[in-house]
Amino acid sequence: MRLRQERLWKRKSSERISLPVTLSSLDPVTTLKGVGKATAEQFQKLGIETIEDLILTFPYRHEDFRIKDLAATPHNEKVTVEGRVESEPSVLFVGKNRSRLQVRLLVGNHLIKAVFFNQHYLKERLEIGMIVTIAGKWDRGRQVINVSNFSEGPKTSQNDFEPVYSLKGVMHQKTFRKYMRIALDTTAHELQDPIPSDIQTAYKLPPLSDALELIHFPTSLQDVKQARRRFVYEELLKFQLKMVGMKKVRKDRDPGTVIPYDINKLKTFIAALPFELTNAQKKVVNEICAELKSPTRMNRLLQGDVGSGKTVVAAIALYAAVTGGFQGALMAPTEILAEQHAESLSAWFQPLGVNIAFLSGSTKGKMRRIILEQLEAGEIDILIGTHALIQPEVTFRKLGLVITDEQHRFGVEQRRVLRDKGISPDVLFMTATPIPRTLAITAFGEMDVSILDEMPAGRKKVQTFWLKESSILPVLRKMEKELHAGRQAYVICPLIEESDKLDVQNAVDVHAQLTAHFAGRYKIGLMHGRLHADEKDEIMRDFSEGKINCLVSTTVVEVGVNVPNATFMLIYDATRFGLAQLHQLRGRVGRGADQSFCVLLADPKNEEGKERMQSMTETNDGFVLAEKDLELRGAGEFFGRRQSGLPEFKMADLVHDFRALDTARHDAERLLEMPAFWEEPEYAQLRDYLQASGALSGERID
Repeated sequence: MRLRQERLWKRKSSERISLPVTLSSLDPVTTLKGVGKATAEQFQKLGIETIEDLILTFPYRHEDFRIKDLAATPHNEKVTVEGRVESEPSVLFVGKNRSRLQVRLLVGNHLIKAVFFNQHYLKERLEIGMIVTIAGKWDRGRQVINVSNFSEGPKTSQNDFEPVYSLKGVMHQKTFRKYMRIALDTTAHELQDPIPSDIQTAYKLPPLSDALELIHFPTSLQDVKQARRRFVYEELLKFQLKMVGMKKVRKDRDPGTVIPYDINKLKTFIAALPFELTNAQKKVVNEICAELKSPTRMNRLLQGDVGSGKTVVAAIALYAAVTGGFQGALMAPTEILAEQHAESLSAWFQPLGVNIAFLSGSTKGKMRRIILEQLEAGEIDILIGTHALIQPEVTFRKLGLVITDEQHRFGVEQRRVLRDKGISPDVLFMTATPIPRTLAITAFGEMDVSILDEMPAGRKKVQTFWLKESSILPVLRKMEKELHAGRQAYVICPLIEESDKLDVQNAVDVHAQLTAHFAGRYKIGLMHGRLHADEKDEIMRDFSEGKINCLVSTTVVEVGVNVPNATFMLIYDATRFGLAQLHQLRGRVGRGADQSFCVLLADPKNEEGKERMQSMTETNDGFVLAEKDLELRGAGEFFGRRQSGLPEFKMADLVHDFRALDTARHDAERLLEMPAFWEEPEYAQLRDYLQASGALSGERID
């Protein structure tokens, strides 16, 4: 407040605006002086209805109009300079309405060209010897500035930093800033600050009214940094209060089922496995077992890299539930993946007398009826299947543990239906998509997260090569060598069919080319997303059984399929995929004892594309690649913005503000444990937000 008053006092009296002081931030923007019907409609297009909406519309960047030294300015950076006109301006007209004006300026010791587009009228104003101030992008090689801002005379404005807002329609930046100034002068002082004073003091955060002044009308770069730091923290604190609050409410109101598993049987089962568990698997098993025995309902996400051994962890958890007198359910997104789980678990559990059943859409007639009857009678210990598990007629006698594999492939409602088939069963979600820690605690903040970040001993790393598309013939020779040795291959394409908009390979054409190339020597299969689920399952089954030697596919093979004999993968136009997706695709090979290979065919057009290809050749660690993918593409692109479940922050960036995210989480946990938080007026704003978010009612409102 003090800062804002000082700023206003320093402004020239001629700039001050005489305004009524009775406006509220919740009043419509039409109550601001000068806002008529047309302007109100423009504000409405921007989602601005009230004065508070306007004040909390933040600039997405700030223009820096400080005078800079051209000698120290990098190529293509925006720069502001003062210079003297050294030549008569020349104008070139292109068509009816386009023009290019060029003039030479002496800027310090640099004689440069200033280029103005569609401003031919300046020819009459620019005279040799006059001083001008220009801003624009600096082309260091050609010694040219493409001018975006121009004023006659030396720089006089004291405002070196100008906010730039994301606007639509005919609303101009200058007009928007004018109304922002009016709005702040009239109402900023009466906005309630949600951040308690003790936190503001501890982190040296400016109060809300000061921060609004700093972000909208800064006088230095430090002003912008200070304001941003405050608003980032506020957004993340509110978000973490919601996440931690939901978790607390779930544990308080949703008691779980205590599963008194037999530890001795569990140890015997683990000891009998044909391999030793990794340290990561042992740690995760202990975390899960502790929750099975606790009265709190488990709501855990298990994420592990491709081949890290999630299936055996799921098997141990299911067996624990069975030894405790409960049934278990494992749901997978595809029939072939569910079948693979059923085969693995049957092999492990058969000597122990555990009754496992498989249920999918193709389970019909008498067999289906028998499974449903035995399940309801409690004669089936573990049911494995697809979406068929959530159908109304599927009834468990005593469901204690629900596991959902590749959980992101199911909707929230589908996962809820399976969970509700028991009385507060424990829930474990599994994913083979490594998720960076910052996103894991954000997108899945209401869950506990377990990580398998260690690979089983003896597994050979997939050798990965990045080659240009012109190298296709030697690549095909290498693939034929693998096929000749009796092994199998995947060929991945970004599109199903040819596109007149994208110059990339498509699966239909590649299938035809490879069929001709191998001329009947090898069976070439084709799979893509337009095929019916039954057709896809049949093709994958044929590939698993060795009836297909090489499978040409789009990314539908990305999830979960286990073909140990597949040792070669070729990915066309690899720059079309993100790092996480490329890693998932690569995970389809390298599942057997033989050395596997992955070839990325790509001609990247930019540095980011080159960096992604290089990263794939340097590491097989999915978590390292996930962090890199997040850094390169951002959180929304990493998950896919529409289905990510990630919050839309105005200021915060999950990649760059991860330390603030951690701090906010710790603060949220501390606040919710404080009696004062639930009683004192100082915390009323945060309490109201928490209530409105639905976190305290157990509902999730993103």
